[in-house]
Amino acid sequence: MNGVWYYPSQDLNYDETGIASWYGPDFHEKSTANGEQFDQNALSAAHKTLPLPSIVQVTNLENGRSIEVRVNDRGPFVGNRIIDMSRRSAQLLGFEGQGTAKVRVKVLATESIQAQSIARINGSDQAPVETPRAAPKETVVAEALPPAPGVPVAPAPPPQQPVAPLPAPPPATPQPAALQEPELPNQVLVYPVKPTHIYVQAGAYSQGDNASRMKAKLAGLGPVSVTGARVNGVDVYRVRLGPIGSVDEADQMLARAVNAGATEAKIVVD
Repeated sequence: MNGVWYYPSQDLNYDETGIASWYGPDFHEKSTANGEQFDQNALSAAHKTLPLPSIVQVTNLENGRSIEVRVNDRGPFVGNRIIDMSRRSAQLLGFEGQGTAKVRVKVLATESIQAQSIARINGSDQAPVETPRAAPKETVVAEALPPAPGVPVAPAPPPQQPVAPLPAPPPATPQPAALQEPELPNQVLVYPVKPTHIYVQAGAYSQGDNASRMKAKLAGLGPVSVTGARVNGVDVYRVRLGPIGSVDEADQMLARAVNAGATEAKIVVD
């Protein structure tokens, strides 16, 4: 998308921070990436790589408001946002007016696996419905009435042979009703949040020398730091520009970092 390749993949440990945006009226009732109808008033979202559907918890890091939403679309593909919320979701998280927010997005593993299993079952090939054959007609066998007294009896014709009835058609295979996903909790939780800052992360490197070289490339753009972190049991060195004062400034810094050679740079919140 826009010259960038995205590869959907299952990541039940997905837990990222970044900038969220929202979409609504221009896409309302249009098809989503998985063939559903987008409803701007539903608790849904778009993500670049998570499987469709997935269930995620999204927390606004500016006010602590948190909701669960169903990811059923692809996006956002503008401005290095990590998730695009439906209009209703943005309202509940408290950022409809400002357009963007610093958020944490965390996959809910059990709920996501269940939603994906139901989607596979409902989308699998169903057995064809058999058209019942016409019901067989009842066979009628003629019988002679007893003769009236004093009336000569003509020789009876040979009896008709009964015709065997057609076998009854097999019962039509009942079609299973589509399974329904459990409804998401229609509630907003509020968690305490600590102050956070916006950074442009140029990369996370397993070798300190590589991190130092990237830091040197970006030195002319502003404050740049190398910090150690442990991610999924692996030690890495993060190269970051910032902190940055606003989302607009972060967008501009991101573009400059990419032009300076940090082609995989992204906006993060920490």
